[in-house]
Amino acid sequence: MFNGFRNFLLRGNVVDLAVGIVIGAAFSAVVTGFVTAFLTPLIGLATGAVGDFSKKAFSVSGTDFPYGAFVNALISFVIIAAVIYFAVVVPIGRLQQRFYPVKDEPVAKIDCPDCLSSVPAAATRCAFCTSELADRPGFPAQALSKR
Repeated sequence: MFNGFRNFLLRGNVVDLAVGIVIGAAFSAVVTGFVTAFLTPLIGLATGAVGDFSKKAFSVSGTDFPYGAFVNALISFVIIAAVIYFAVVVPIGRLQQRFYPVKDEPVAKIDCPDCLSSVPAAATRCAFCTSELADRPGFPAQALSKR
């Protein structure tokens, strides 16, 4: 039982995922610090708020709604999502296209009994000599079932 658990933990993808989560949390802290230190004061200047914009709130019936903190979290999320997309997703997609291109699967072909040209197995008429293929005695039965 413990051997299976140990094998699960030591698989490469579990360790990679754990490292990615730790790096992501550290990056999230850096982006949150950047938003708090630089972008929040700029938003405060633009909106006329004095001091820390993240402390901005409005009250309804004595209940405070701190929308400034939400705006900070939203800005942090957008920055993190943009960096992940442009620094990870796009380059990995390009690498996959370069090293693992999508290959078209070859179509099953048969020979026309009249002109001996190669035609798709699902064809009912030869593209070269236009003869009917479905009613011929030498025509494969699997091509009839594909129609």
